[in-house]
Amino acid sequence: MRDAVIVEAVRTPIGKGKPTGALHGVHPVDLLAHSLREVVHRAGIDPALVDDVIGGVVTQSGEQSVNLTRRAVLAAGFPESVPATTVDRQCGSSQQAVHFAAQGVISGAYDVVIAAGVESMSRVPMGSSVLGADDISGTGFAERYPDGLVGQGISAELIAARWGLSRTRLDEFALASHEKAALATKNGAFAAELAPLAGLSTDEGIRTGSSLELLGGLRPAYYDEALAARFPEIGWNITAANASQINDGSAAVLIMSGAKAAELGLTPLARLHSFAVVGDDPLLMLTAVIPATRKVLSRAGLGLADIDLVEINEAFSAVVLAWADDTGTDLAKVNVNGGAIALGHPLGASGARLTTTLVHALRERGGRYGLQTMCEAGGLANAMIVETL
Repeated sequence: MRDAVIVEAVRTPIGKGKPTGALHGVHPVDLLAHSLREVVHRAGIDPALVDDVIGGVVTQSGEQSVNLTRRAVLAAGFPESVPATTVDRQCGSSQQAVHFAAQGVISGAYDVVIAAGVESMSRVPMGSSVLGADDISGTGFAERYPDGLVGQGISAELIAARWGLSRTRLDEFALASHEKAALATKNGAFAAELAPLAGLSTDEGIRTGSSLELLGGLRPAYYDEALAARFPEIGWNITAANASQINDGSAAVLIMSGAKAAELGLTPLARLHSFAVVGDDPLLMLTAVIPATRKVLSRAGLGLADIDLVEINEAFSAVVLAWADDTGTDLAKVNVNGGAIALGHPLGASGARLTTTLVHALRERGGRYGLQTMCEAGGLANAMIVETL
């Protein structure tokens, strides 16, 4: 049976997703092109060998519309013969790209493929793809959910309430994310994965010097009087501090068969071991990481005790803490270099960013198995296991 291995994985530093952010001046096509160019350069391969490039983008409008990935391939200087496509599984778009790429290699459809992702939230604001749309769901959806769904911030509030997560615990997790990211940056833990761009060489959103007292003074980010009446159980504990940031960035992962890597004289970073994707309650929206984790472990024939490191997207502290409580995961091996609360969450890039961080951290720490999972809008989640070689 064919396998799929990662031979290189890179990402840009993550910039603040605002006009004053360091990467705001970089067009999203060029932002992705930078990671694409860098991943083949570091591997030392001819980009003409790439059978396909699969890119994740969430807000596919304006500068990020019309198959951005194809334009990025051409902007990176790849031969015109290299094809590309763009996928959308919301926040998990580029993790899905990794899944599709690996599955294509395992099936024999590809020998060499790049999975990547990008989001320039400072240039293409979140939600701009639905501007002007009076109805994005249609009649059948409305009939099934007559009370309507809610935004992700409210879903995070509902999760915090259901799992009994206090404001203090949410803020403690957020502080720890920044502390781990700051330490990882200081110690050079990200050096092997970063491809500096536009004068930015480290992640721009990491904060130091905060405290529980300072975080405790922040107002709830999503309080709504009507929703408070609809959901009286909500404690209104989600703030800007215990939620992920708005960011710009890109990442790229070079995947090929083990036989192709050997033919090219390349040493793989890891093998892509097992995959899962699941759906869950679209009102809670962000809880599918729990069944996704169980499904991928079952497929792999592994237990949580076998997993050395976990990268789970920190969309909100509440998501990670509910997942950890429900699965019994030891937080000491979760997001060991910080997560999206500190590093940032450039939507379409985050899946490939987590993969990049995970495989480099596994090798640095001598771990064997890594688990990656992400919650996604609509009550979805991807999960996968990688194995170092």
